Amino acid sequence: MVPLPAFSRAIDPAAALVPLLDVAQKKALADVVLNQAKGLGASYADCRIGRYLNQFISTREDRVQNIVSTESFGAGIRVIASGTWGFAATNDVTPDGLKKATQQAIAIAKANAKIQKEPVQLVPVKGYGEVSWKTPLQKNAFEVPVKEKVDLLLNANAKAMEAGANFINSNLFQVNEQKYFASTDGSYIDQDIHRIWPTFSATATGKDGFRTRQALSAPMGMGYEYLDVKPEDKIAGPNGLILYNRSYDIVEDAVAAAQQAKAKLTAKSVQPGKYTLVLEPNHLGLTIHESVGHPLELDRVLGYEANYAGTSFATLDKWETKSFEYGSKLVNIFADKTQPGSLGAVGYDDEGVKTKRWDLIKNGILVDYQKIRDQAHILGQRESDGCCYADSWSSVQFQRMPNVSLAPGTETRSVADMIKGVENGIYIAGRGSYSIDQQRYNFQFGGQLFYEIKNGEVTNMLEDVAYQANTKEFWNSLTQLCDESDYRLFGSFFDGKGQPSQISSVSHGSPTSRFDAINVINTARKI
Repeated sequence: MVPLPAFSRAIDPAAALVPLLDVAQKKALADVVLNQAKGLGASYADCRIGRYLNQFISTREDRVQNIVSTESFGAGIRVIASGTWGFAATNDVTPDGLKKATQQAIAIAKANAKIQKEPVQLVPVKGYGEVSWKTPLQKNAFEVPVKEKVDLLLNANAKAMEAGANFINSNLFQVNEQKYFASTDGSYIDQDIHRIWPTFSATATGKDGFRTRQALSAPMGMGYEYLDVKPEDKIAGPNGLILYNRSYDIVEDAVAAAQQAKAKLTAKSVQPGKYTLVLEPNHLGLTIHESVGHPLELDRVLGYEANYAGTSFATLDKWETKSFEYGSKLVNIFADKTQPGSLGAVGYDDEGVKTKRWDLIKNGILVDYQKIRDQAHILGQRESDGCCYADSWSSVQFQRMPNVSLAPGTETRSVADMIKGVENGIYIAGRGSYSIDQQRYNFQFGGQLFYEIKNGEVTNMLEDVAYQANTKEFWNSLTQLCDESDYRLFGSFFDGKGQPSQISSVSHGSPTSRFDAINVINTARKI
């Protein structure tokens, strides 16, 4: 059973379509907070009024396991008083309830000031007045009847079982964040954000055990139109593999997954050694997430954050040299919270900063980090990157990973062109298990599908494959990139950080990419 988000209550799906407050009402309530905070001596204050809707549908084979629709509604109030942050939240979104929460936030800030060593320094941000932003939608997933969504999942299950799967479970996750932000800087920002993720896990059994293939879908910042598959969004991979971009056919993928899980049962076990790896975007996105996205979060770099796999090897001294070779000259990695269809796409972050694109690694050199308003001054910078986020009105906002992506190559190159030049390699598709150390440096990654490449041709399916490297060694081994036509998004729907834990969603784009002389191990040791 999927646990309910904190402070949520179960609702009838139809209730999700009924608005609670209009923009004028939200502004009036936010002004209560801002005026109260200034009157109590705050040098800065912001108020987030949030309504968070979630729907989770879970099925297994021919039955529905769980359907959960939840709503969470409240306000989070953040202030600076006596040079120190204070935060409080309430589900009593009335003038009296907001006044009490504001008083609590001020009291917390003044108490924290007794142990604060340096005052909070915010880089400036202009007030935007009254503005709004919405995820571009063709079909609101919350307006689609639950039965239609259940029927789709059960049809995918049935087709997979017909194709050879012995077990399959499928899920559909939907999120709608209705967020209103107001601050003493003069911003009143209303946003309506949607995300969706259809996924499954298909298993085939045999005399020697079982094999599983998970969905090759990418969670997206889109509506239900993501499941209205368009022929032009299908990509032909090696050995008849079908990949998807910007729309997704869950039934077709489930059938392929059943067939491939069955084929895995008799696939050749990999011979350990050094290989050229050809990594497709749905796979490479997870490696980007763990070996670039997290270590370039400035709070990890500074040691302020260590939950969920530690701090970072990419320390300030490396950035200060302006010559640290994070990767080869082909490695151009950028952050971007404006990418259409991405999980991290919003107009403004959760402290009222307009989102943007910026470089993290340029021609292989580390050039910047991810930072928010109270961090930028540490690097001598005068602008936030707009990557502050809270997963609920009841959570305090803090620095979260934006979309972090590998730019495609500038030379015309297809996947077939790339494979032609590989003598001894492995093509890897889909994300699998992984491990990485506390400095985000030494790692190991698996995948979903593995195919041997011999003398420029894809041959047999392989099994028991994982590759090992350290971050610098791995990214310096990048020797080829496919062009923009192959650029696709991977997504992490439940990225954890912080204590108490918060969840965010983030996408990572890349083209299919070639890495030379990477150490591959056999995870089963049955050669």
